[in-house]
Amino acid sequence: MTRLENAGESKQSAGSPPTGEPAFLVVGKLRRPHGVRGELLMEVITDFPERLHSGVTVYIGETYQPHTIRSRRWNGALLMVTFDAYQDPDAAGVLRNQLVYVRADDRPLLPEGEYYHHQLIGMKVISDEGQFLGRLTQILDTGANDVYLVRPEAGAELLLPAIPDVVLEIDLEHGEMHVHLLPGLSPD
Repeated sequence: MTRLENAGESKQSAGSPPTGEPAFLVVGKLRRPHGVRGELLMEVITDFPERLHSGVTVYIGETYQPHTIRSRRWNGALLMVTFDAYQDPDAAGVLRNQLVYVRADDRPLLPEGEYYHHQLIGMKVISDEGQFLGRLTQILDTGANDVYLVRPEAGAELLLPAIPDVVLEIDLEHGEMHVHLLPGLSPD
């Protein structure tokens, strides 16, 4: 998730994802069974782990098989989960190393100025002078702020810090990000 204060776009909807967005979002990766009741250790890959509770349907593996969470509890940094269909470690073991997904249209709304990474990847990046700079292809998490990797049609890649002085507007509807190139950011 990227947070940008003062970025122009604030439209967030809870309906179906716009064209080009994934139908499913990764929220975790199942590791190994734990104990004798079919619990699995899960590495959490979401900013909203509280949404993974009893009764929630998640989708597991490349075929997005639906499974309902029966129980969950924390074990250090890992979440221990059980699913309705698996009562023992041998049965649950078939889920080992599988990714866990939720439906994209079931994601929580974010506060104004915050965006999911998948909403930004692929956006056209345009300078405040109207120049097409390329497409956002990757988001690097640096700790202080995200850095957007912009790949032009030709030439060197751009690294743009995701800060309000650089990112002027995010237009989800049109798939565009308008930016201001501070001195030193342009590859020229």
